[in-house]
Amino acid sequence: MSSTVIEAAGEASALTRLKSAQKSAKGVSLYSRFVNRPAGRYLAAGAYRVGLTPNQVTLISAAFSFAAVLTVALARPGWGVGLLVWLGLAVGFAFDSADGQLARLRGGGSAAGEWLDHVVDCAKLTALHIAVLIAFYRYPEHFGTSSDGWLLVPLAFQLAAVVTFFGGLLTEKLKPKAAPGQGAGPSTLRAVALLPVDHGVFCLVFLLLGGGVAFRWAYTGLGVAAALFLAAFLAKWFRELSVVRR
Repeated sequence: MSSTVIEAAGEASALTRLKSAQKSAKGVSLYSRFVNRPAGRYLAAGAYRVGLTPNQVTLISAAFSFAAVLTVALARPGWGVGLLVWLGLAVGFAFDSADGQLARLRGGGSAAGEWLDHVVDCAKLTALHIAVLIAFYRYPEHFGTSSDGWLLVPLAFQLAAVVTFFGGLLTEKLKPKAAPGQGAGPSTLRAVALLPVDHGVFCLVFLLLGGGVAFRWAYTGLGVAAALFLAAFLAKWFRELSVVRR
């Protein structure tokens, strides 16, 4: 049997094992469930075949994501630049899904790996809105942001995104773990409703970077959605944790 056939069989086996080791789809948007996680599964299988560790995959994710962030901040906005930014963010997001899947495929991750993953996610989230703020400041004619008030939009969006990230992470740590098989299954309606606050959908907005004002309004619209969802999430998380005894 040729080495190519053996490698293909090994990757197919890894994909099969990954399909049976997926996290719950509950509370996950349609994009993450049907686009990002499957893409991450293939990347995890490939990483497993070449012997990468989950931490190395996390760093690959960071490299793609921060290359895109720097492009937003430093490059003159245009349609081609927007395509490159979206591609970098989307690939980085897929690798972000792959690191956890690879860890499960290898038998479980480490506390250090989970820490690195969350630190990179938080840094990426924070830096991306800073990059948009810089772009609004550097190219006001392109984005229609001559009024200083528009510079507050990325700051408000960043606040909502970071508090949502931290609040969700802390809630997950404080809530008791549900027993396997307990609780309702994933809701399609909820998966659709969560699309406005899915990072993959947020990445798509950068395809409008060349459109200037169109990008500004699309970005602002997602910022308003992020603020509204944050209010709903905070109420839900506080209510859930209020019944938890420490």
